[in-house]
Amino acid sequence: MLIRTDPFAQFDRLTQQLFSGQPTSTRSAAMPMDAYRAGDEYVLQFDVPGVARDSIDVSVERNVLTVKAAREAGYGEDAKVQVSERSRGKFSRQLFLGDTLDTTSVAAEYVDGVLTLRIPFAEKSQPRKITVNGDPKQLDA
Repeated sequence: MLIRTDPFAQFDRLTQQLFSGQPTSTRSAAMPMDAYRAGDEYVLQFDVPGVARDSIDVSVERNVLTVKAAREAGYGEDAKVQVSERSRGKFSRQLFLGDTLDTTSVAAEYVDGVLTLRIPFAEKSQPRKITVNGDPKQLDA
């Protein structure tokens, strides 16, 4: 499960980008994400269309999942761009993962512009049946 989200992080990032004077191509952009539980694993899906697979970097350190990617412009430097609405440059996203997830077994797949991460739940967090013992003599009474 995900924990400790900061609702103002993206607002702060956007404010920094707007007032930093950086061109759009060098701004860090957010990656839209879906997160859900499917059976015994947690699934995260990130939209990163047009990103080369070898530019994607996924790492986990101390229950912090970091996803980084980069998308370069598809036109040459001598092109006279008329409209530029597609985000390009570096993309980054960090998520705090709960202790119930097995961060040593993260699986990643990139298909059709969607990066899918599958994180199994840790064995210790799986529900298990507890046997209740007692004195059989007391049960008959």
